[in-house]
Amino acid sequence: MAIYLGGTPSDGGTYQNALSLVSALATFPAEEYRVLGYCRDDVWPGILSRYGIESRVARSQGPASRLVTKVARELPLPLALRKRIGSLAVPFGRQLRRDDVDLCIYPNFEHYAWELSTPSLGAIHDLMHRYEPHFPEVASGDIPAARDRLFSRMRRGATGVLVDSEVGRRQVIESYGPDGAELHVLPYVAPAYIYEAAEREMLDGELDAWADAVGLPPKYLLYPAQFWMHKNHLRLLEALARLLEVHPEAHLVLVGSEKNAVSAVGETIERLGLRDSVSILGYVSNEQMAYLYRHARALVLPTFFGPTNIPPLEAFVLGCPVAVSGIYGMPEQVGDAALTFDPSSVDEIAGACLRLWEDDALCDRLRVLGYERARRWGPPEFAARLREIVDALSRGAK
Repeated sequence: MAIYLGGTPSDGGTYQNALSLVSALATFPAEEYRVLGYCRDDVWPGILSRYGIESRVARSQGPASRLVTKVARELPLPLALRKRIGSLAVPFGRQLRRDDVDLCIYPNFEHYAWELSTPSLGAIHDLMHRYEPHFPEVASGDIPAARDRLFSRMRRGATGVLVDSEVGRRQVIESYGPDGAELHVLPYVAPAYIYEAAEREMLDGELDAWADAVGLPPKYLLYPAQFWMHKNHLRLLEALARLLEVHPEAHLVLVGSEKNAVSAVGETIERLGLRDSVSILGYVSNEQMAYLYRHARALVLPTFFGPTNIPPLEAFVLGCPVAVSGIYGMPEQVGDAALTFDPSSVDEIAGACLRLWEDDALCDRLRVLGYERARRWGPPEFAARLREIVDALSRGAK
């Protein structure tokens, strides 16, 4: 068995999910499962080594093999023949055959999942280009058509496909039909470093100096998200302006790399006079991220994209109350452990922020419910479910 790792930390949630998959695979009994990690860059070998998983450099595809697979993809060939050609022509396909890999997991959107004859477990994380097509990051130019080509091929050509929720499963069927690869629901889990941070509170003392250096206030709302338009920072800033009318000390901390909304966020902060009430920290380390969750008044997640998201799970583990968009699979994901709101409504976002800012008893209740939800679905349950899926695919491939 193998996992192909081509993602980087800048990929956000897909990278965090890949970390969780690696952590889960490391728990599989070594006498029953031989796990290899194929890497495309130098980020992953060190991670795999920490988990005791053997890493190998994934062989790159040259011009000749790209031409062969392109021609095979366009010809009206049976799927099995097309994949056999890919495994013979593509260096990585030959590598899998030589290493006798019986199943390869692809956490990111990799064409190998449907172009090679080695049984594969791919992933479709979201189809928001179909369900939220008004955002430029999924609607510009050839992006929608490219995503449809990618996901439809994954649906037809992979052996199995991971989805994050029942909502995600329904959306794949609605978009690409009922026939194709078996769809396996594997809900996200908070990455391992979050659980490690929960067990090592002494790290807080080591990070107090960093918090002072960045001017972290004693009480703040937190939103960790890359600055994409669909993350809905602008309405959250409008909601903050309303909260400040009642609580002038209110503060919002934003964490994430710069994307297509970063200029609009800066302009909105200036227009609303929020410069002293918003901290933009950019990309932070895992340890700093855990610190922010632990000390935040609450996580507020007004995203338009789903079906589900990882930050609420991280917040649950670290005792941070949560308010989240009540759309797609998110109400199912958080249950009664979070407030939900309409992300298109500044009034509803502001109302959730006001309740969390003022109501200590509410925050205490959500904190307890979050802990309970994290205990019911954590790394052991995630690993057990992944093992069920792997075993089912392995039996089907024999």
